[in-house]
Amino acid sequence: MKIMQEFSDKTAISLSMLCLVHCLVLPSFLVILSGYFTLSYENELVHYLLLLIAVPVSLYALINGARNHSNFIYLVSGITGIISLIFAVTMGVELWDESGEIVFTSFGASLVAFSHYKNYKLCREVECDSCH
Repeated sequence: MKIMQEFSDKTAISLSMLCLVHCLVLPSFLVILSGYFTLSYENELVHYLLLLIAVPVSLYALINGARNHSNFIYLVSGITGIISLIFAVTMGVELWDESGEIVFTSFGASLVAFSHYKNYKLCREVECDSCH
């Protein structure tokens, strides 16, 4: 159980960071290279694929962490981050343009990564059968 819990937390942190990099760095990179070649960055499929992978992994790790340690604060904060990510992908651009999507994605991905990090640390600190 320990290996799966740690793996899912680490994977979820990595996916959150991937969302942040995709959201913050890739547009700047494309602007810099726009004189060299043309890319279609308007494809929303990437955002939906990231969510399709990130949401189940995050929920699995956060729910197991809450169940194993009876500490629900990181589950709540992680779910808040996931909701923010879903909102960013589905409604962010329509309501607040690109900047709204960036703000909600950054907030959500940071909150999810923080929640998984704390979940991971809690699992390392607590002596229980499910983690050690």
